[in-house]
Amino acid sequence: MIEWREDGVLLSVRKHGESSAIIDVFTADHGRHSGVVRGGAGRKLSPILQPGAQLDLNWKARLEDHLGAFTVEPIRSRAAQVMGDPLALAGMTSALGLCAFALPERQLFPALYDTTTVLLDLICATDAWPLAYLRWEVQLLEELGFGLDLQSCAVSGTTDGLEFVSPKSGRAVSVMHAGEWKARLLPLPSCMVGDGDNDNQSIAEGLRTTGFFIQKWLAASVNRDFPEARKRFVERLVRS
Repeated sequence: MIEWREDGVLLSVRKHGESSAIIDVFTADHGRHSGVVRGGAGRKLSPILQPGAQLDLNWKARLEDHLGAFTVEPIRSRAAQVMGDPLALAGMTSALGLCAFALPERQLFPALYDTTTVLLDLICATDAWPLAYLRWEVQLLEELGFGLDLQSCAVSGTTDGLEFVSPKSGRAVSVMHAGEWKARLLPLPSCMVGDGDNDNQSIAEGLRTTGFFIQKWLAASVNRDFPEARKRFVERLVRS
């Protein structure tokens, strides 16, 4: 029998059989991991198994490659804290959906896990979380081997006037060297590189760029549908 215990974030839950559920979680030491929760669809556990919840997880299986079974205890709920805020709910749902979409099962990303839990707590605590969300998507790309190079111009090496990103290389391009390619380049709002306007419209521009690479690079490496929740979040952010 193989067994481990740690806390983690609940990414998704779906019914399994009459009363059980299969949950997908993100943990620091075991990555994205799935398992069955006996009684997970019942009255006692279903209120606990809400996406975004922080759970104390105990996983057991006969063999390492088996689906295994979880027993769970609640640490804290997050869904109730964002239910009255449509933008916060959309942001949390998008982050959870991207984790489920992008993370290879059982591969470890401890730094991304830490950033993810901080982001989810920020969404529950402050209205200033969208910038943290944008930077979380930049980190997601980097952790999965698709990092963007936004510190200097791909053409000249200068660090001044960076306003665009090449859709081919993911490297920054200065306004002076965009030339005739300007219309084909992606936006690089100053909030993506640590300064400038942090308003939601600028953040949405940055998400246009990260979303392009998530779809172009990540979607090609996984066999899952791009989460609609992410598209809905950006649309709501633009309207906010």
